[in-house]
Amino acid sequence: MQVVIFNIGKEKYALETRIVHGIEKMMNITKVPTAPYYVSGLANLRGNIISVIDLKKYLNIISNNQCENIIIVEVKDEKIGLMVDSVQEVVDVEDEIIEKINNDNNLIKGVINFKEYIVTLIDGENLLK
Repeated sequence: MQVVIFNIGKEKYALETRIVHGIEKMMNITKVPTAPYYVSGLANLRGNIISVIDLKKYLNIISNNQCENIIIVEVKDEKIGLMVDSVQEVVDVEDEIIEKINNDNNLIKGVINFKEYIVTLIDGENLLK
């Protein structure tokens, strides 16, 4: 499986590249007054209007870092932008180094145990439900 690794605060997270449509630099976001607290607003992505979610707020992560990138994901023909602090790299991951975790949180698919660091693998489909 191939994943894109990104930072939020001091932690590293990953999404499967099969749902990642692109990675953009921070862009102008228009606020929506009645949107949930984690929705930053709407952005114009090459003529298409997409919702942009602040992943820090959505996952309840405290970080003073500035969001530099927006990861564009597509699930069930809907594109959504996910604001993250920074994108690190795209890597191939063998199934053997993914550790499944038993928890009630269906947003986390598992943990990727690289020898140097650990990355939380987010379930992109459940994130956007």
